[in-house]
Amino acid sequence: MNENGDEKGLGSDYRIILLVAALSVSLILLFLLIIFPGLNVGGLNYGLDLEGGSWVELRPEGAMAQLDADTGLIIEQEYGVFFNDTVTITNQTNSTITFTIAKPATAKQIESMGYGQASISTNGGVTTIELAIDETKVISRYLENQYQTDVVFFEDKDGLWYEIRKKTSLEDLESTMEQVNGSVIAYKEKVSLSTLTDTKEILEDKLNLFGLSDVKPVIISEEYIQIDLAGVDIDTAMDLAATPGKFEIRFQTVGNETVHAIYGDDIQSVGYHTMDEGSWGVPFVMTPAGAKAFQQVAIDTNAVNDCNNHNVIMYLDDKVIYSAPLSPKLAQSLKVVPLQDLRASFGSDSESEEKAKELESHLKAGALPVNVEVISYGQVPASLGSQFKELTAIAGLLAIITVSFVIYLRYRRKEIMLPMIITSISEVIMILGFASAIKWQLDLPAIAGIIAVIGTGIDHLVIITDEVLYEGKLPPTKVYKARVSRAFGIIFAAAATTIVAMIWLVWMGFGALKGFALTTIIGVLIGVLIARPAYASIIKVVLKDDESEE
Repeated sequence: MNENGDEKGLGSDYRIILLVAALSVSLILLFLLIIFPGLNVGGLNYGLDLEGGSWVELRPEGAMAQLDADTGLIIEQEYGVFFNDTVTITNQTNSTITFTIAKPATAKQIESMGYGQASISTNGGVTTIELAIDETKVISRYLENQYQTDVVFFEDKDGLWYEIRKKTSLEDLESTMEQVNGSVIAYKEKVSLSTLTDTKEILEDKLNLFGLSDVKPVIISEEYIQIDLAGVDIDTAMDLAATPGKFEIRFQTVGNETVHAIYGDDIQSVGYHTMDEGSWGVPFVMTPAGAKAFQQVAIDTNAVNDCNNHNVIMYLDDKVIYSAPLSPKLAQSLKVVPLQDLRASFGSDSESEEKAKELESHLKAGALPVNVEVISYGQVPASLGSQFKELTAIAGLLAIITVSFVIYLRYRRKEIMLPMIITSISEVIMILGFASAIKWQLDLPAIAGIIAVIGTGIDHLVIITDEVLYEGKLPPTKVYKARVSRAFGIIFAAAATTIVAMIWLVWMGFGALKGFALTTIIGVLIGVLIARPAYASIIKVVLKDDESEE
């Protein structure tokens, strides 16, 4: 036993085992795709800066407004057009509107407009309708019919807002509301954050369908969506990102023959899959014109009388996503009146739930909640991306060489310099291995983060080395442990400060800076949890062997 006591070798040190294991896994991930390209696992994914490709910045079209209107006048006008007859309002409260028409009518006809539940009475050729209403829903439905788009309402700290999911101006909206003695109280030419997020997620799902699972659209300033498509030319990028999917409903005629009914622009909205009357289904709303076209084709193809031989077939980008006959109840209703609110139904089991969920996903992937306007776009040529890749590799290599030179000037001992450089390189390999594992795209900000991690990592290793060599030589084990503990106290405090500063950039999502911040955080964590402890063990053994030789 010497003054340092019995020591275990590096091979049995858990810090070294952890470092070797992390390095081995990282190297396997980095080279797995080269050895087995068919696995589609491992390797590095490069961003637009390094791979070349295109970027598109989109602005969802729509507006939010606070509105008021005369609900009685809305009912008078809408049902007057529907029945092509004079509507007379006889009584109006906050929850009911009673009106008369000089034509026969059924509750199904009244309710098909989507304004509320109806009760009917007839006397002397005059039909009296009592309609149970909700003022917010009446205004929302009126706007849907005027703009032929989905209109949602929500409440925030500023009050109740109507979101019109179609491009409109304040002047157009004021003109629309004046027709029903209404007014625009407040107006914003943008969509809500919820709609913006839904649009981003649907775009992401759509890109995934085309095999671009690594593409992550980013929301900027709560108003725009930016998409970087590495390796994709600008024409394809515009087609994928800015063009809505082609949705169509057709009716089966004879055999496999079908006839067109409506396109996606006649679909006002798609709801969430739900269980209703014992079956899973997806509700959707058609425009008034779309509802009439759907009814007419259902009658022309005899689907209203022979449901089982005339399926309703839905297509998305010319692929069948749903096929089923009309329900007997729906078929009977379509004989009398067009219906805007329909529901694609399945069974009641768990498999039917999955099918309903898949149909909802397909419909929404093909039809964004709002149209999007391309406000800017650009392209990075593949040759330029390759050049950037070479330059960043050279920059990383020069950083390591420069750091090595500075370390040698400080200590004048290669037995200290080499472990530092090897540890630093191992950190880079582990960061790249982590990026490979989570399929993280490396771009120029991420590479800048890796280079920054090299610098901070060396700083930490210098702190450890200076503490250990405080007296110019390796101290006894007890003193060594105390000094290393003090060094790690400084290192953990510095690392925590860096991570806290970077978390704000990640959380606030400042575009390219987010990649830099994520890389820095991951690099610092890998360094303080794996690389620094291993270096502390290595430097002790190296210095001990060096002193023994002397």
